[in-house]
Amino acid sequence: MSSPLRTMVLGLGNLVMGDDGAGVRVVTHLAEWYRFPENVELLDGGTLGLDILPRLEGIDRLLVVDAVDNGKAPGDLVRLEGEEVPVALATKLSPHQMGLKDLLAVADLQGIMPGEIVLAGVQPGSIEMGLELSEEVEVALSGLAGLVLSELEKWGVAPVS
Repeated sequence: MSSPLRTMVLGLGNLVMGDDGAGVRVVTHLAEWYRFPENVELLDGGTLGLDILPRLEGIDRLLVVDAVDNGKAPGDLVRLEGEEVPVALATKLSPHQMGLKDLLAVADLQGIMPGEIVLAGVQPGSIEMGLELSEEVEVALSGLAGLVLSELEKWGVAPVS
């Protein structure tokens, strides 16, 4: 029997830039409320960019959680996969998104690109300096967490609450 696929849930964002911190908040929440199988790693990637590269080695599936400007209403959820992910990052919301695009490009060049990539995101309302989320994104966080859990379920990952 083969070993289970290694999965990383990567929360990105800057907690002091309002809604930009949504991805980090969701991953932190999931880590506090659920226990995950050994083959699943939850990582608060913050704004680390290329510093995350060594952590991708051996990862089969990558689920990125982030604030993403997709031109929709604040709080709207977005799900992208595969080649859609780097395309979505062409419109840079904040400096870490360029870091994610670079991270994926370098991972591909080094042959450590995860076989499956999904981006679970939320349209930000405000990325001004401050710790508070906009009302729309605050309300959407539980839906974003649900989207992450749903993606993990599709991959056969069942966390325990």
